[in-house]
Amino acid sequence: MQLFDYDDSNIKSVYSYAKKLEGMTFNDILEEYERSPIKKYGAKLYDIDCSTNINESPTVYGEGNKNLSLNSKSKGQLGNFIEKYYFGYEPNGKQEADLSKIGVEIKQTPIDMNKKGEYHAGERLSITNISYKEPVEDDFYKSHVWEKIRCILLIQYLRDKSIDRLDYVIKFVNFFSPPKEDLKIIMEDYRQINEKIKQGKADELSEGDTLYLGACTKGATAEKSKKPQYYGDHTLARKRNFCFKISYMNYVLRNYILKESVPCESIVKSEINENFIDYVIGLIERHIGKTDKELCCMYNRPYNNNKAQWKDLSFRMLGIKSNQAAEFEKANIVVKTIRIEENGIIKENMSFAPFKFRDLLEERWENSQVFNFFESTQYLFVNFKKQGDSYTLIGAQLWHMPYKDLNEVVYKEWDNYRKIIKNGIIFKKEFKKNGKIEIKNNLPGMKDTEIIHIRPHAQHAAYKLKDGFIEGNIKRDADELPNGEWMTKQSFWLNRDYVLKQLKSK
Repeated sequence: MQLFDYDDSNIKSVYSYAKKLEGMTFNDILEEYERSPIKKYGAKLYDIDCSTNINESPTVYGEGNKNLSLNSKSKGQLGNFIEKYYFGYEPNGKQEADLSKIGVEIKQTPIDMNKKGEYHAGERLSITNISYKEPVEDDFYKSHVWEKIRCILLIQYLRDKSIDRLDYVIKFVNFFSPPKEDLKIIMEDYRQINEKIKQGKADELSEGDTLYLGACTKGATAEKSKKPQYYGDHTLARKRNFCFKISYMNYVLRNYILKESVPCESIVKSEINENFIDYVIGLIERHIGKTDKELCCMYNRPYNNNKAQWKDLSFRMLGIKSNQAAEFEKANIVVKTIRIEENGIIKENMSFAPFKFRDLLEERWENSQVFNFFESTQYLFVNFKKQGDSYTLIGAQLWHMPYKDLNEVVYKEWDNYRKIIKNGIIFKKEFKKNGKIEIKNNLPGMKDTEIIHIRPHAQHAAYKLKDGFIEGNIKRDADELPNGEWMTKQSFWLNRDYVLKQLKSK
């Protein structure tokens, strides 16, 4: 292989050269660079001092990682490694596309493999920074975002945290441009982000505000990355980048790169004149006032009064069969039916992923499971209310947790649980009349919190306490605490009273 043997003004030449990366590791690239007498694109052999060896001093890489060695296993991104060592140009902070002559932006991003051998996007794809120094560009086609995404050379490498990062294998190299149906939603996302910025509310931006194009945080810590806003009263706001959300990147991987046969169907089946969310809400709300029995009859579905019935009706109103609608997959939208009883309450709390106690203690807030879930997830609430012996559809709304609720209230509740677990959960045995023992603990319950609480997430109770007490199937239903005791697996739940307050139509 000869490094830098491509024509940066010819897209076919760039593609042919880039495809040679597939199957290579980052170490392979570095070794080729070390062997090459030419150290940058466009240089000529006679212009080069062939005695130069990059190993004479430690080579560093990655934005903001000035002391990070190339063979370090410490955390951080590979940054602009491929741009420098394979394409032969010094990375810069310019807003134009990397290969400006042909309008191609080079992006490298990790993919992960699960236990089943399936590939998944490893993280969101950062596009370009959101500037707080100047007015926003309202015209999408004049924006730096469009310049960066109109043609992406997408380089995807397989991440394996058990090995040195330079041994990661580059799996896929492809050109990617958002298809027409995606671009319409991306443009609306761009408009929404800009509108919030122009209102002087950049400090309240969240990935959950939008569908495919997000505003992701940038910077090591919240305080260090804050900058004054251009608009409003110049309130400090966290540095953010425009990004493709991880749910969108996962869809890109599965459908556009791997071209897997994924059971996804589109909600939008032809051109629409309104934005996607208004269209989706309209599909539901045209049925307002109809009972679940009437909807079952309309959609030729048996009325069996089980939990799945109302969600299935929601899908049918949307013209889909399950929650795997293409648009919902890309945007990480979850359909959730809410049933309000005649007395105005919701019977059920909403659960989300279970956690391991030790993992919870090792998390930082902005890398935590709780934060990332609510930061990136949107719910389509389809709301029914009990009237007599049936439930009547009363409305629908797209909802994500407000910035302040997440970063102030939920953070405090999450942190309080961590502190109790770290200090040691206090267990108390209560003897029932039937002779059985019930284990109580000092973790705050739903009545003690505003938004989230912890509840068991297992088939049956299971405990192994330091006094020798054992109950249930420890291996299946319990998780180990930091002090060596075991208790029933737990998960976070949204308080039903909080959910009720979020509903527009009650």
